[in-house]
Amino acid sequence: MGIKTVAVYSTVDRNAPHVKFADEAVCIGEPPANQSYLLGSKIIEVAKELNVDGIHPGYGFLSENADFAEAVENNGLIFIGPKSKAIRVMGSKLAAKEAVKNHNIPMVPGIDEAITDIKKAKVIAKEIGFPILIKASAGGGGKGMRVVEQENDLESQMNRAISEATSAFGDGSVFIEKYVTSPRHIEIQVMADSHGNILHFFERECSIQRRHQKVIEEAPSTILTPKLREEMGIAATKVAKACDYLGAGTVEFLMDTDHKFYFLEMNTRLQVEHPVSELISGVDLVELQIRIARGEALKIKQEDLEIKGHALELRVYAEDPLNDFLPSVGNLETYKLPKGEGVRVDNGFEEGMDVPIYYDPMLSKLITYGKTREEAIQLMLKAIGDYHIEGVKTTLPFGKFVFEHEAFCTGQFDTHFVKNYYSPEILKDKINEEAKIAAIIALKKYREDQKTLRIPTP
Repeated sequence: MGIKTVAVYSTVDRNAPHVKFADEAVCIGEPPANQSYLLGSKIIEVAKELNVDGIHPGYGFLSENADFAEAVENNGLIFIGPKSKAIRVMGSKLAAKEAVKNHNIPMVPGIDEAITDIKKAKVIAKEIGFPILIKASAGGGGKGMRVVEQENDLESQMNRAISEATSAFGDGSVFIEKYVTSPRHIEIQVMADSHGNILHFFERECSIQRRHQKVIEEAPSTILTPKLREEMGIAATKVAKACDYLGAGTVEFLMDTDHKFYFLEMNTRLQVEHPVSELISGVDLVELQIRIARGEALKIKQEDLEIKGHALELRVYAEDPLNDFLPSVGNLETYKLPKGEGVRVDNGFEEGMDVPIYYDPMLSKLITYGKTREEAIQLMLKAIGDYHIEGVKTTLPFGKFVFEHEAFCTGQFDTHFVKNYYSPEILKDKINEEAKIAAIIALKKYREDQKTLRIPTP
């Protein structure tokens, strides 16, 4: 777009690709995030010194921090994202429920107020019916979340949820809702400008998760009919309207086995998985974010948008899938990325770099795009095979396991995929079996080569 960029980085990230790509780069502190990437005032100070017009917060750290967005605005800079009010409202699950409840949007049965009284909680739980879900109002990433199957466990699980929410978010507010037993996690990408236009860019299927965090995403979903897609799209735009939204956002829904959908929450930022929506819609969402932040009106109309092809994304984490997905830090001795038509890698590392312990252990995102879902899956499996990483463990073997699994290939899965089908032992056996087959093929080839008549060279 011809816009000059300034990157900020911590001392441990000085060799990161984003630092090299930017026109200018400024070190803002030491590796711990609270000494660098979370220092909003320092980032604003650097921006003003270098005559920066706008700040794009990415999708981590300060991207959903209403105080930061407000401080950016108050300093005469453009925050490339929603206004601070929308971030505040949607940042609290209870406030979000309150904001959308008058807009005829389906909600999971439950209460829309914070609760700490165990007796009251027992009465509500009986009314809703077990199993129930206790959730932290300020939560995310599965923290402060507890499934309760029976009344006897309610008190202990509630106390644990409150304690976990307090330590993770500084806010112990929890609420109760019905636990949807075999849910699909479907989200809708929305974009709103300052001229009253709101578009949705269809859905993403995000049901393959570990520890309530997404690992694999795809667009479109295998289970949505055109009618259901339209209904969910309209509901998502209503949610955006309810909080006077601006820019890119994602409205998340749970879908039960009867294909009824319920509003879950809104992420007031660009999502990690935005590339799959870009590929099926043919629209650059980051470019649109920037244009909207400049005050431009959306030129696209909803009827102009259509789904073309199918896209998959695997988050490549430096985690060990054979050891409960624990982070695997170390040096990237070998780091070769796949290439080719239909293959996109959004990457944050280079060969020789260390994977630091301070941040989310995502190395890159592997995205494949095909005319059909089957083609996208085959491209994904080939691309996983073309990755060469040594020095750390990664989620690539887990990705291969999922993309080859019958439940995934047939679209018959839900958010319990990992619990139902995956274990480190199954993956170990699969890896050993493949190694054994490869060894047999290699031996067969060697024996055939031995039989070949060799003429000695003079």
